[in-house]
Amino acid sequence: MTTTQLPAPPTVSTVERPAKPAARPGHWWVYLILTAGLAAVISPFVWMLLSSVKPTREVLSSPPTWWPQQFTGEHFRSLFERLDLGTYLANSVFVAVAVTVGNMVFCSMLGYVLAKLSFRGRRLLFGLVMGMLMVPGMVTFVPLFILVSNAGLANTYSGLILPYLVQPVGVFLMRQFISELPDELIDAARVDGAGELRIFARIVVPLCGPALATLGIITFLGSWNNFLWPLVVAQTEDMYTMPVALALYSVGQNSIDYGLLLAGAVVVVVPVLLLFTFLQRHFTQGIATTGFR
Repeated sequence: MTTTQLPAPPTVSTVERPAKPAARPGHWWVYLILTAGLAAVISPFVWMLLSSVKPTREVLSSPPTWWPQQFTGEHFRSLFERLDLGTYLANSVFVAVAVTVGNMVFCSMLGYVLAKLSFRGRRLLFGLVMGMLMVPGMVTFVPLFILVSNAGLANTYSGLILPYLVQPVGVFLMRQFISELPDELIDAARVDGAGELRIFARIVVPLCGPALATLGIITFLGSWNNFLWPLVVAQTEDMYTMPVALALYSVGQNSIDYGLLLAGAVVVVVPVLLLFTFLQRHFTQGIATTGFR
């Protein structure tokens, strides 16, 4: 009786992965340029932070010094003693949050309408939105103030919030992002009998997380740092936002209290930096995934 010898199972050859290309020595100048650009961007913020804890004489010294020779907290104490900081911060937070939420809701709605609904005049409407992006804000500043004043909204929260509740850049951003969403999801929901409002709330909004985070950061930064419009509309101290209060109270009869101004700038900048730090991943993803078709 002869035994049949089975052939040996074929050995699986390991696929050799190509080695990663080594960094070219000639690219050192790219890192040098990027490092110089980073230093140029963050150096004003570092100087502001360090100068806020310097004595006034050292802040005004010439040539200026980077590292404080003597640390002091007098500017922050003066900031909390001279200014009604709680009221001004509350006004800034309320206005910025209201404007941000309004833009996230209404801009996403308009973006969905312009991206996924077919109706007569859609291209014209989108063209008007694009046209508003090209109009400088100062062109409409005076007519907008006249409208707000005639409506009796001067020195009110409504006057501070309503003119910025829907902005063209937000509509454009959301429209471009929603255009990239699959039409099959929306068509399937319509076949199942879902209305447009339910489709928007249950399907579109959950998929727009990165774009909404991007829009929220951009809008919050713009509203938080807005100075000229609150300066004109807010006519009493109880309606001042933080930038307006800092500008008015840091200027004396013959001089500017730079220490107070720098300490206030630190208080204004810190919340913005914290917000961007927590949401930077969504911000980057939203910018990267927004289409331009």
